[in-house]
Amino acid sequence: MNLASLDLNLLVALDALVGEAHVGRAARKVGLSQPAMSHALARLRDLMADPLLVRTGSRMELTPRAQMLRAPLAHALDSVRGLFVSERFDPATARRRFVLMMPDLVADLLMPPLLARLGATAPGVRLDLVPFRGPAAITDAFARGLDLILACLPDAFAGFHRQRIYSDTDMLAVRRGHPARARLHQLAAFLEARHVAVACDGAREDMIDAWLRRRGVVRRIALTVPSYLQALRMAARTDLVAFVPGRLVAALSGPFGLAAVPPPLDPGRDKQFMFYPTRAQVDPASVWLRNHVLAAAKELDKERDKELDRPRTGATSGVTRGPRRRAAGAAIPPQSVPI
Repeated sequence: MNLASLDLNLLVALDALVGEAHVGRAARKVGLSQPAMSHALARLRDLMADPLLVRTGSRMELTPRAQMLRAPLAHALDSVRGLFVSERFDPATARRRFVLMMPDLVADLLMPPLLARLGATAPGVRLDLVPFRGPAAITDAFARGLDLILACLPDAFAGFHRQRIYSDTDMLAVRRGHPARARLHQLAAFLEARHVAVACDGAREDMIDAWLRRRGVVRRIALTVPSYLQALRMAARTDLVAFVPGRLVAALSGPFGLAAVPPPLDPGRDKQFMFYPTRAQVDPASVWLRNHVLAAAKELDKERDKELDRPRTGATSGVTRGPRRRAAGAAIPPQSVPI
């Protein structure tokens, strides 16, 4: 049978006929007139080469073929209806595995509050973090296996939608006993210091150095490392200065024994984005996870506000105040656009 020539409404009529074994009642069940149902029965008899419903005395009875159709017909109609019903996602019982890709600095900031949220509402959900790859290294097959990408590359991932989740400002990170700590907000002291640079994902230099060079400033690079966490560890154990995202310094200043100093030149705000596959735009599980990521990012803003408002004194201070105070990272309304 050519399905393209089949009127699927006939299946609804057939389901009513085999359920009611009566043309009039079947017509009322599906909202048809009795003549229309009789016409549908005639077409079904022709298609199936079986009378389906026959008169026996004063009543109608199903043929053996019609009786055999009851269960498979109900199953088929339920399957068709399921095509048009959104899949449900119950986090409390889900055993879903999500694959996420993000740089280490984003993972270090977002994972603790995100895991706390998911652990309370979705104990069976698992998150797998994969090593971050630049856009040029992402194949179609690899991209199909990703549920979310978090990165500060707003136009980098084709086939994904993007949504801004938070912004950040850069700070200088030094160990608390650094001899030039109180002067590093001045350009002269900044230029005298030795720095640790961060060149991620195979880059030839730290992005901040390209920005500084355009302004006629070249800092003294003593060491280049591939991640911000390594830069912070080096700054904590040496007199090197790390020019890194301020949120990361705030989060790790206690465990690493670091102080944050405003730089003499302000490079503005870095924007972090969440990317999700276009195919999953309305998928309930993806929507659920994205909402939790956004909520975790808002918690970062609250924690940063507390950090900036907390009184600090002497050597216990994690932040050295320069001639100006940086504003706390403000919550940003989500903006989702296709790329």
